[in-house]
Amino acid sequence: QVQLVESGGGLVQAGDSLRLSCAASGRTGSTYAMGWFRQAPGKEREFVAYISWGGSSTYYADSVKGRFTISRDNAKNTVYLRMNSLKPEDTAVYYCAAHPTGTYYLRSSYNYWGQGTQVTVSA
Repeated sequence: QVQLVESGGGLVQAGDSLRLSCAASGRTGSTYAMGWFRQAPGKEREFVAYISWGGSSTYYADSVKGRFTISRDNAKNTVYLRMNSLKPEDTAVYYCAAHPTGTYYLRSSYNYWGQGTQVTVSA
């Protein structure tokens, strides 16, 4: 079992930056590939970013490419999501997820999820 705890969300203005963290604990959390997803009110949870277990491979949704950066520190069992140039449409609850066993951008591929952290971007 792996436990994931997100932090770093908050209320910011358009154009600001935030860094989200996802701390993993439990069974070999640092050896899993990880992903970030988000869910806006009334919408489906959507893929945001992915990072392989070693950090050498990263993928992003087109909507965040060039603005968001995913990274990890396996010594700290933590994955980060740096979000720059935030837009009101980035407002959502952000979730980290671990251990994808299928296609990295599919929600159904992930076995472990955090509780989420709210990001609100005002215009």
